[in-house]
Order: sequence, then structure tokens, then C-alpha cells
Amino acid sequence: MNYYPMTIAGVKRELPLCPVTNDLYIGAFVIFGDQELTCACADALLKKAPEYDYLITAEAKGIPLIHEMARQHGDKKYFLARKKPKLYMTGVFEVTVRSITTEGEQKLYLDTADAELMKGKRILIVDDVISTGESLLAIEQLVEKAGGNIIGKMCILAEGDAIDREDITYLEPLPLFNPDGTIKE
Repeated sequence: MNYYPMTIAGVKRELPLCPVTNDLYIGAFVIFGDQELTCACADALLKKAPEYDYLITAEAKGIPLIHEMARQHGDKKYFLARKKPKLYMTGVFEVTVRSITTEGEQKLYLDTADAELMKGKRILIVDDVISTGESLLAIEQLVEKAGGNIIGKMCILAEGDAIDREDITYLEPLPLFNPDGTIKE
């Protein structure tokens, strides 16, 4: 297996290269269980963050990041766009999303009680990696449907074409790879 070495928020990691298709590989970036990296990335993103009222991310890989950002910032609440409605939800908004790392089409859901809190508030969208932007777009649609004001979009890594986007703030670029581990041009 090939690896891509990176330093992210001052922390060195080797990302395993994983196939998406026969000729496209991505650097697998997973913060689950990596407390050192999660804390460092949360701190670095908060230093770049605009003033906000609430944070939101999509389930599941952004959860450790948003939790740590909220903890460091002193936020009492943050929001999750869920992959499935839960019994405790008072009602739901839903949007459809396609992701490079998840096979097939999936939906994201927002509890209507959270939507009420979001109405008219400054919402900062955060995620671990933004690649195609499909998950980001779905979260944007949920926030807009809820009446929230999106004041920023942030991630740890911008991958592929997302590197050139001017509407997101990120810590590091992550290229796409060929099967031999070389960077795609």
C-alpha cells in the first residue's frame, strides 16, 4: 500500500491511498480515534473561523471535529445532519446527497427542533474533508431550508477540485492520486 505524508495543524500523518475507481485513488483521512489530530485541527480552524452562533456538520466523520471545536469555543450546542431520522426527532427536513466515499445515493436529515434554533442565526458549516462538495451542498440546503444564515464553510482538507474553491476555508490541500501513488495532474 502507498501512503501520502502530510503535516496537518502541525501534526504529521501518513494517509493510506485507497482506490475509488481503477484509475483514481484518494488519501484516506480519518480523525476517528486520533485525539491529537482532532484537537489540533479544531484549534487551527477556530483561529480562522468567522463569528458564528452554531456549528453544523454531516454525520459521521465530522462529529469528532465539530465536538472538539464546540468544546474549545465554549459552545453549548452544535447540529448534526443525520443519515437517518431518529425516533426522538420532532420532525425532519431531508435532502439527497452523493459522496465520493459513500457508495450510492444517501439522504441527510435535520431535526425540525434544531431547525427552529437555527432560524435567523449565523451558521458555520464544518467537515473533515470537502471533495466533490456534494455533502457540503446538502448541508447548505438543510441550513437554508431551516432559515439559517451560512456565514462560512470550513474543513480540514480540501481534496481535488475543492482546492480551487474560493467559498471554503481549509487547513491543507489533499491531491488526488494515480494507482502508483503519484499525484494526478
